[in-house]
Amino acid sequence: MTRRDRVLEAAATLFHERGFHGVGIDEIGRSAGTNGPAIYRDFKGKDELLAILFEGALDIVTIPTSASFDDPQAELAFIVRHHATFAVENLALVSIYAHEHRSLVDPWKTTFEKRLQKHGSRWRRTIAACYPDASRQDAAIAAHAAIGMLHSVVFWPPSVLKAPDVVDRLCEMALGAIAQAAVAQPAA
Repeated sequence: MTRRDRVLEAAATLFHERGFHGVGIDEIGRSAGTNGPAIYRDFKGKDELLAILFEGALDIVTIPTSASFDDPQAELAFIVRHHATFAVENLALVSIYAHEHRSLVDPWKTTFEKRLQKHGSRWRRTIAACYPDASRQDAAIAAHAAIGMLHSVVFWPPSVLKAPDVVDRLCEMALGAIAQAAVAQPAA
């Protein structure tokens, strides 16, 4: 493992355990088997470490989902399953995002938010294709509700996450929530 990889791994572990603001560059360096100043050979600082972790997580979530589908239901099921699997298998990264997304600063923040918006747009378009009678707002609510549900695994007890069918159940519930949120509500 390269020094760069050790530093990223140490940063992810420490950000997850103590939060972005609870960790200094020297601690990250020590945890990576080097020292704080050595980190600056590969990174501009702690902010860039956070940005790289976020970008890497978004790469994992978005790149495999860039395939095109003829059936929007199959596409939605694929996106949900991929995201659910990612969330369950990468609790530390999802937790860092859930707790530290407001800590990201420019220039990384702008780039990351554009990519995140594009990812969210794919969810909304796919949901709209599955539920053509849903309003744009309902599709957006459905997308955010599902993503929020999938990210909520970081708050679950470890015993629940160890259930053998946790990803399957999470997918069923997320798809059910999407269906419920995407169906236009009758006017009162």
